[in-house]
Amino acid sequence: MSHDAPARPMSSRRGGPLKGTAQVPGDKSISHRALILGALSVGETRITGLLEGQDVLDTAKAMAAFGAQVERVCDGEWSVHGVGVGGFAEPEGVIDCGNSGTGVRLIMGAMATTPITATFTGDASLSKRPMARITDPLSQFGAQIIARDGGRLPVTITGATDPVPLRYKTPVASAQIKSAVLLAGLNAPGETVVIEAEATRDHSERMLRGFGAQIATETTPEGRVITLRGCPELIAQPVAVPRDPSSAAFPVAAALIVPGSEIRVPGVSRNPTRDGLYVTLIEMGADIVFENEREEGGEPVADLVVRHSTLKGVEVPPERAASMIDEFPILSVIAAFAEGPTVMNGVAELRVKESDRIDAMARGLEANGVRVEETRDSMTVHGATTVPGGAVATTHLDHRIAMSFLILGLATQKPVSIDDGGPITTSFPDFVPLMRKLGGELNDD
Repeated sequence: MSHDAPARPMSSRRGGPLKGTAQVPGDKSISHRALILGALSVGETRITGLLEGQDVLDTAKAMAAFGAQVERVCDGEWSVHGVGVGGFAEPEGVIDCGNSGTGVRLIMGAMATTPITATFTGDASLSKRPMARITDPLSQFGAQIIARDGGRLPVTITGATDPVPLRYKTPVASAQIKSAVLLAGLNAPGETVVIEAEATRDHSERMLRGFGAQIATETTPEGRVITLRGCPELIAQPVAVPRDPSSAAFPVAAALIVPGSEIRVPGVSRNPTRDGLYVTLIEMGADIVFENEREEGGEPVADLVVRHSTLKGVEVPPERAASMIDEFPILSVIAAFAEGPTVMNGVAELRVKESDRIDAMARGLEANGVRVEETRDSMTVHGATTVPGGAVATTHLDHRIAMSFLILGLATQKPVSIDDGGPITTSFPDFVPLMRKLGGELNDD
């Protein structure tokens, strides 16, 4: 999405049951990592199923700016001829990562131990997000960093000339912090160690191992300890990107709350570090069947069959938050139609995403007749058999907020509107046509 693109007001309304197959896009987290590791490898990495949303396209442009040959072969299939670990060239221009926190943070890590200078920027939303959580550990490798107050974008990094390995305990549960440190550790001698008190999504560890890095993971009293030996030669690999469980959450949610619905969502990642939403939905009484369970590209996947369900509120434990951090907005929509309260704990990280997602969802749900309570680290949604709707929700340039409220409107008594559906293209460019194909009534206002 262009930084100055005009707003796209949209609305959704209640209609008939949703039916059919939802072919959701490739996993965003894995798509970013495939491009970056392909660029750091020797040889050609062929990627199939790549998410072609704006966030990932910005990462592809960045890898080209650092010297990799990046080419789109056809729909979802890309070729990356890498430059090897430590082989990044100094980019001629500023690296614009648009709306992508994952992209900018992982790319910073990938270049921070190579003696080149790069400046990173992003859109208005990304420029408000905290980067010190990434730049602090990168400076410990020896990188020199200049940033705005609070470590915010734009950020200029001069990579370490003689990087030193790092032993780092992540201050918050964040796969982005962990991944940035591991990527920086690739070009540092010796062993780089990341310790996380709470396990986060492990796509980086899986993919690094697949590309030939020496990486080990163990559980200790201190937490989950990931040890990476630096200075490997990564070998290009074919990468088959599974379908994104975070994107799948939207048609899944719609099928659960719209009476009479039954849909199929094939090939969705079932990575246990990303599976928290589906565990929670089963606890709520969701009729979800996982069929044809298999492994693709080193990731467990399955086909989902989802039917409209009578749901009950549950309490989500804080230790589950890391495995479903991106799905809390859409879970709050589902919870609005469940019997009794749904309590979501351990969600403070939502306040520093593309927007303050707790506040954005609470205000939008309240405007549409749903009672919500919140603290700094929790959100409680009091469900009801019917939700009035009829209001406009502010999306704050956040794709997940926009999609969540459009799903809400498919089951409310009155239509629900959003101020801007444009950001949806950053992660799910086919969201609107996909939902319409299933029978959802989504309209441009």
